[in-house]
Amino acid sequence: MYIILAIIVLAALYAVFVYNGLVRARQVAEEAWSGIDVQLKRRADLIPNLIETVKGYASHERQTLEEVVELRNKAQAVPAGDVAGRGVAEGLLGQALGRVIALAEAYPDLKANTNFLELQRSLEGIEGEIQMSRRYYNGAARDLNVKVESFPSNLIAGQFGFAKRAYFEITNEADRAVPTVKF
Repeated sequence: MYIILAIIVLAALYAVFVYNGLVRARQVAEEAWSGIDVQLKRRADLIPNLIETVKGYASHERQTLEEVVELRNKAQAVPAGDVAGRGVAEGLLGQALGRVIALAEAYPDLKANTNFLELQRSLEGIEGEIQMSRRYYNGAARDLNVKVESFPSNLIAGQFGFAKRAYFEITNEADRAVPTVKF
């Protein structure tokens, strides 16, 4: 009788331990996504200043500048939990931003403008932070996904509705390409 009771108590303690590990992994993944979201917001806030600075020098590049603004708005419109959708939208935005930065090569006055250089440095710093945040989030998502899929924790994960997290990655190969600027 005591042996059966001890087995039940141990099984219950193990289930609580696994459940708490799943909760911890989910919270780390959510916190990591929040870090990405903060960096993406910083980049989105910087874009209008960058566009206004470039407009003064490259007014006939209107289509490129409007595309960046449109892609920024689309990226911000992606629902908060749609990691894959946000990855696609941010990839397109990053590619368009690359084209704006590349415009500076064609406009020596813009390239020498201190405001533009400061904005460019800020953007580069934010891009580095986004990459670091993305690596952290993907590691947290991986850890959660392993727990959700591994036996026996998958039994508890299934019972309590724990789900795998999508990775924040660039899925379109064209987004990985170096942007080209044509005049």
